[in-house]
Amino acid sequence: MAIIAVIVLFFIIIYNNLTKKRILVREGWSGIGTFLQQRNDMIPNLVETVKGYAVHESNTLQEVVKWRNRSVAATSTTEKMEASNRMNEALVNFFAVAEQYPDLKANTNFLSLQADLKEMEVSLNQSRRYYNGAVRDYNQAVAVFPNNIISGMFGFMAEPFFQEEAGAGAVPRVSFS
Repeated sequence: MAIIAVIVLFFIIIYNNLTKKRILVREGWSGIGTFLQQRNDMIPNLVETVKGYAVHESNTLQEVVKWRNRSVAATSTTEKMEASNRMNEALVNFFAVAEQYPDLKANTNFLSLQADLKEMEVSLNQSRRYYNGAVRDYNQAVAVFPNNIISGMFGFMAEPFFQEEAGAGAVPRVSFS
């Protein structure tokens, strides 16, 4: 009887540990989601500010809007990660275009939005690091013996890391044609 009680207690401890780690992963993703939403809310104002100065740069503006809309519509973690990575790419091109307009660079509204977006990106990167740390700890807990037995029994599955795109280290191509 004592052996059964020890085994049950052992299962309970492992189950509770896995549950706590899964909650931390969800908390981390929630933080990313909050910052992605704030960034998505900023994008229309930024695009409208630039539109008046860079009318013929509509392709660049459309890319930013397209990825903002996909980010808003994304339902899965993977879709949100993809949209976020593409949004980062579009914003790099967007700000490269903005550099070509001295009047725009002097516009206080644009400068304020640009500073807010930069601050948002810093916060978003911190949230991504937190999330990936929580995912690492959780995935390790799910994978190691004897946790893997209990995690399999109760449906604890490994979570995806927030990864940068494969070409994220490369210098982006910017075209002003």
